[in-house]
Amino acid sequence: MRRAIPTPPPDGNRLSAFFGVFRYSRRALTLVWQTSRPLTLGLAVCTLVAGVLPAVAAWIGQLIVDSVVEAMAYHRETGEALSFATAWPVLRYVLAEAGVIALIAMAQRGLSAQQSLLRALLGQKVNVMILEKAGTLTLAQFEDSEFYDKLTRARREASIRPLGLVNKTFGLAQNAISLISFGVLLVQFSPWAILILVIGALPVFFSEAKFSGDAFRLFRWRSPQTRMQMYLETVLAREDSIKEVKLFGLEPLLLGRYRDIFDTLYAEDRRLTIRRETWGFLLGLLGTLAFYGAYAWVVAETVTGRLTLGEMTMYLMVFKQGQSALSASLTAISGMYEDNLYLSNLYEYLEQPVAPQRGTLTQGSVPGDGIRFEHVGFTYPGAETPALADISLHLKPGESLALVGANGSGKTTLIKLLTRLYEPSEGRILLDGSDLRDWDVQTLRRRIGVIFQDFVRYQMKVGENLGAGDVAAFEDEARWQEAARRGLAEEFIADMPGGYHTQLGRWFKGGQELSGGQWQKIALSRAYMRESADILVLDEPTAAMDAAAEAAVFADFREHSRDKMTILISHRFSTVRAADHILVIDGGEIIEQGNHEALLAANGRYARLFRLQAKGYE
Repeated sequence: MRRAIPTPPPDGNRLSAFFGVFRYSRRALTLVWQTSRPLTLGLAVCTLVAGVLPAVAAWIGQLIVDSVVEAMAYHRETGEALSFATAWPVLRYVLAEAGVIALIAMAQRGLSAQQSLLRALLGQKVNVMILEKAGTLTLAQFEDSEFYDKLTRARREASIRPLGLVNKTFGLAQNAISLISFGVLLVQFSPWAILILVIGALPVFFSEAKFSGDAFRLFRWRSPQTRMQMYLETVLAREDSIKEVKLFGLEPLLLGRYRDIFDTLYAEDRRLTIRRETWGFLLGLLGTLAFYGAYAWVVAETVTGRLTLGEMTMYLMVFKQGQSALSASLTAISGMYEDNLYLSNLYEYLEQPVAPQRGTLTQGSVPGDGIRFEHVGFTYPGAETPALADISLHLKPGESLALVGANGSGKTTLIKLLTRLYEPSEGRILLDGSDLRDWDVQTLRRRIGVIFQDFVRYQMKVGENLGAGDVAAFEDEARWQEAARRGLAEEFIADMPGGYHTQLGRWFKGGQELSGGQWQKIALSRAYMRESADILVLDEPTAAMDAAAEAAVFADFREHSRDKMTILISHRFSTVRAADHILVIDGGEIIEQGNHEALLAANGRYARLFRLQAKGYE
């Protein structure tokens, strides 16, 4: 289905909207200046040189032609033979022009070299800014599709647009300097000549500005489709998804969907490109007509004797270069407008509001009180049904808590609240008597060792995968070995070609892929790296392990967690039954709680599920 390009602002607002977009130019210039002051100054100097010298070259060209004409007239009148003395006035102008042309070439090379270096530095700086901003955002923002659209738009264009804008700004300055120089020469011929140049260039400028705005609105509008394309590329070309894609025969279906999206986007691009280039050609004819009108005017003035041959040569060159400079200036303004539009994506992302981290506590008001949930409720942004409602519990040091419930019942959400990845919509969570929101978030998270069910499989070395659990000991090999021993990863790591320095995953050369159970042992070992943690959270920590490994994990777990608060999420009642306290959660609410014996005696949901699972082992 054909989609129309989004409607631009009403006519009365177009001019203000056009110039309002340029507010990002100053920020882009500041960004480039902060990236490298020497290179930015070098660009400015080379721009000045490249802007002034073309007019100087045109003026010297006039002097050369007029000197040649004078020399020829002198030899015809005197009959003297050509000599170095009579040729020298012409030759010195030739040498001067050669020097000017060499300086112009040097300035152009300087511009190219400095732009290339700035492009690399600025691309890195902007990407780092994007990633640093990502580190300040909340989990809720990352789980928002509109936010992902902003991130996608920022990352696609952000690394090239600031430098492009600065290059066009300097290019505009260079052409403006050239135009001023040409204008000084042209006004001696006729002020109307300058008006002819301007009138010839304006239609193409307005056309380009209009279509640049259309292209940008189209770019913003289809961010979700672009993101879907990126996702399909990932699914079709990643080792962690390709197995299932092949087994289910999904390649033709997903590739067909990928092609359909491309065909839709291409059709929109094609329509816009054809309209843009057609209008550009037709309006460009006006500029050509203006140039040749000026050409005929200068030739007529020369034939009638009002201009010398040298002046004709200079004015024709000035008209030609002036038209090119004016066209380039207007094109630069149009390009700056487009760059500003795309830079709005970057700054829209960088200006995403960040929740203030007001917490400063490093110790609770009641040390040793443990964790308290007091009537806690939470609803995900955009959702109508609460994920958790009226959750109250108390977990003391040395106690263990197990969470039982169907998938989607709210167990993992409870952990996200405890780790302050989210904050409660209702009620409060206390640690050692103080509200979690009053704690310094880094201090809080250092007290928590966690393995999530959807843990990350880092495409890094074995030891670095473990060290990720405690950045303070990221490269501590002794800590790697102790954590791997506790997480039951020590044995298979020893059999790997590089031991703890073996590359994991298939993304990089020499990488070793692990089984699901081995990856889970790596993740469990990662959680054990955080030795200072007194809150241990294990979300389905042994789901991919065999029964013997599971038994060994929980034997070690019980031995080392006597003075810690432990929270376990599991569907295996053989591990849940050992917890001091068990919560059965359904629909975000606690429907049963107690220890294993009490819950069996109550003969409710827990007892029914336990007996159902036990029956499978008979």
